[in-house]
Amino acid sequence: MVSTGLMRIGELAELAGVTPRTVRHYHRLGLLPEPVRLANGYRDYGLRHAMTLARIRRLTALGLGLAEVRDVLADESGRELVEVLEELDADLERQQTAIAVGRERLAVLLEQARAGLLPVEGPVSEELAGLLRALGPTESPIAAKDRAHLVLFDALLPEEERTRIFAGLQPLADDPGTAARVEALYRRLDALADAGTGDPRIEWLARELADAMPDEMLRLLAESGREPPEEGEEGEEEEEREERGKGKERAQGLGESFAEFFGESVGEAFLADFAPAQAMVVRRMVQLLAERARGSL
Repeated sequence: MVSTGLMRIGELAELAGVTPRTVRHYHRLGLLPEPVRLANGYRDYGLRHAMTLARIRRLTALGLGLAEVRDVLADESGRELVEVLEELDADLERQQTAIAVGRERLAVLLEQARAGLLPVEGPVSEELAGLLRALGPTESPIAAKDRAHLVLFDALLPEEERTRIFAGLQPLADDPGTAARVEALYRRLDALADAGTGDPRIEWLARELADAMPDEMLRLLAESGREPPEEGEEGEEEEEREERGKGKERAQGLGESFAEFFGESVGEAFLADFAPAQAMVVRRMVQLLAERARGSL
């Protein structure tokens, strides 16, 4: 303590359990009144400053932001504090609900992991987990890469779209013959890792992969690239035919949706994940699927 019976900033900070830098920060934000600087250049702090600083600490410990603390301190009637605490309580309730849901999901994952049922790709949605279990293990690097792409889609796509896409892929897993055929095609694609872009196997493999695409999956992809009808068009045959004609003229609901995906950013990054010859197979497969989709519109 100094001779005036007041405190310097370091003494105030130590008393309140904060740092002098924090005290200065509260000054800048208008949370803590700043005492007038004395002739010697120092500021003296009194008990009122210590009480305000202690109150700031209590409010922030409750979870209030500094802007909310400032509003509470400015409202001497206490009404602002009631409103802020009610909002904080509601927010904590939402967090509690989210934590409960998260723990339920974690319990399911733990049960699957302990039973050896968790996919090697890690925690994923139930839809993708079921699809991966049905597909079974793979030793193909390209197949493993494809499944990693599915995990990415699982995390990024809206739930409804994700569910539709994984349901469209389910026939690949449900039919043992189809699953074995696709696995064999993956291995042929693996074999192109060091091949040149003029390799004759590229065209054949692209056609085989396109032919293996389930019709349901092709339909979903084709529809994702088509514009929805304008309000009032449903049930009007003439306008439906016009819209269908526009769909064919666009080429390719599927072609557009794939083109959007295989664009300059995400699409190029996706294709860059493959060796040059493998990327050519994927590009050619997309072209073939677009042609097939065009005929189904």
